[in-house]
Amino acid sequence: MKKLLAAMLAAASCASVAQAQQERISVDTSAPILTLEQAVAVAGGAAPSANAANAGIEAAQANRTVAGLRPNPVAQAQVENIAGTGPYSGLRSAETTMGVALPIELGGKRSARVAVANAQLSRAELEAAVAAADVRVQVTSLYVEAIAAERRLETARDQLRIADDALRAARVRVQAGRASPLEEQRADVARINAAASLERAARLAEVARLSLARRLGRPINGGLDVALLDRLPAAAYGPTVLPSASGTLTMAAADADLAVADAGIRLARANRVPDLNVGPALRRLEATNDTAAVFTVSIPIPLFNNGKAAVALATAERSRVEARRRMTALDVEQAITEAQAEVANAETTARAAAGPALAAAQEAARIARIGYREGKFDQLDLLDAERTLADTRVAAIDALANYQNARARLERLTAPAPQGGTSDE
Repeated sequence: MKKLLAAMLAAASCASVAQAQQERISVDTSAPILTLEQAVAVAGGAAPSANAANAGIEAAQANRTVAGLRPNPVAQAQVENIAGTGPYSGLRSAETTMGVALPIELGGKRSARVAVANAQLSRAELEAAVAAADVRVQVTSLYVEAIAAERRLETARDQLRIADDALRAARVRVQAGRASPLEEQRADVARINAAASLERAARLAEVARLSLARRLGRPINGGLDVALLDRLPAAAYGPTVLPSASGTLTMAAADADLAVADAGIRLARANRVPDLNVGPALRRLEATNDTAAVFTVSIPIPLFNNGKAAVALATAERSRVEARRRMTALDVEQAITEAQAEVANAETTARAAAGPALAAAQEAARIARIGYREGKFDQLDLLDAERTLADTRVAAIDALANYQNARARLERLTAPAPQGGTSDE
């Protein structure tokens, strides 16, 4: 009797805690459902990675503006023939020259700088697209986990209700003298375990919902699109399409890195051409109070640094980037192949688990309940059928969630690069 009373108290405690968990994750049924696309849009605006990518674009745009600027002129002043000896003592024979030096860039340096800046701007824009694609995968994973946790919570509630029914049936059989009191105790233990499972499922559902809300940067008051979990594509038959990395975001980023390297070689070659410095000036002779015009032309002599080392450095960097691009192409195609297989296997598992397997488990549990009430099956058969049904339902939910996540990862790998780009000034 003491054991039975303790079991009843434990069951009541589990039920009260589970009820408290359900109250904490209760949703406002009047609020609109938050869809996956809406969640992705909200998270994209609040994502630090998106903010960083946008800041990178702004920096690249400013860098392109700076690259297109011409060098500033230099004001010059020179005083000669002062503080000497004889007629050059003091300022009597001073010659003062005032002028401006205008740097003239040769070799296409300005256009080469602009080309580098344009390539870097295109790379920054791709970084923003990559950040958006990564946010979509992350939000999809959290969203799928949240709706899967809600589905598991619903399954746990059903299992607790079934366990309650089984306990009542066992009590009726025991009171009628058709079964041993052991059956009622076993049913009570099953009910306590179901209540504990409900408590765990409620807590996990709350954590999953809070994780999604934290990623979105705002609380989720309404419900989620739980039906998303059941959406499977129509069965397709035919030859497998060979994966191609061409046109994907990852390859576009690798191509952009190569474009930056090519522009860097062009700039290094342009920098080998010396620049001219020309400037008019006006000279005043203190001794005669006369003035004269002066015109200067200067050009550096590439004696110690002729730019060959910079060109070699840029060329080596280009070779490294090109090799990494080839490696990226192989890695992306391999990753797409594996992701396609993962999606196909996940789809097969989900169709079987959520279809024939679940239907068979439900039918077996239904027959076991009827047979137990009619005294045709013993309690162990009923408990085994109910346990199999619970495991199959959870396995179906997990399989559907795995499929949605696998499809999201494949979509990330095959995400197309945005069209358009920057143009040279």
